Amino acid sequence: MTHPSAPDIHPPEPGSWVICLCADWCGLCRDYQGVFAQMAARYPKSRFAWLDIEDQADLVGDLEVDTFPTVLLADAQGTRFFGPLTPHPETLSRLLNSLERSSLQATPHLPATQLLLQALQAAPEHWVSAGC
Repeated sequence: MTHPSAPDIHPPEPGSWVICLCADWCGLCRDYQGVFAQMAARYPKSRFAWLDIEDQADLVGDLEVDTFPTVLLADAQGTRFFGPLTPHPETLSRLLNSLERSSLQATPHLPATQLLLQALQAAPEHWVSAGC
């Protein structure tokens, strides 16, 4: 689905993304970074990315982030979750497990989400590896 005022945007490549949108000045985010890397090791079928909304503002684009940490779960079918998440491994794990079991339809991506996913495809330096 393309927004009328958006450029011609193609869906992201197949695969699911788990993206943490954070800020370096946020102590909660700094504490969560290690937990997030551990989760990347537990869910190898998903691609995890860590983005500082200020340092990587060019990638984040027009996505609105009001609370930290904010997590975006998305795949080629659409957005599965976008919102603040308590920074505990159990919370993210429950969310990822429930989405794996769910047959709910994804919400079509907003143009800003599509642009972010496309930019991340070409920016593996922001991907979180299991060894981090």
